[in-house]
Amino acid sequence: MPEDPIAQSELSALTRRYEETAQKTDREFGIVKSDLTALRLQVGNLDQKVDGLGERLDGLEQKIDVFLSEQRSVNATLVELLSGLVGKDTSSG
Repeated sequence: MPEDPIAQSELSALTRRYEETAQKTDREFGIVKSDLTALRLQVGNLDQKVDGLGERLDGLEQKIDVFLSEQRSVNATLVELLSGLVGKDTSSG
């Protein structure tokens, strides 16, 4: 049975289109994979920065606690001093 030249031509064209599409798909997949790798690195960096920020906030919270404790002590001292002055004549002369 002789080969059909039109069928052979169509088959060659379909094969060529399939191979071109496969190459394009491979390239696009490579680009997506590369972008995903870059995104993972960025997420990792952001995660480290968030951890660092959390540590800084913890340190700030401790400093605020110390400040508030000192402020309460100063306030108590001021109340004692002002209470001691109540009823005293502070005018000179």
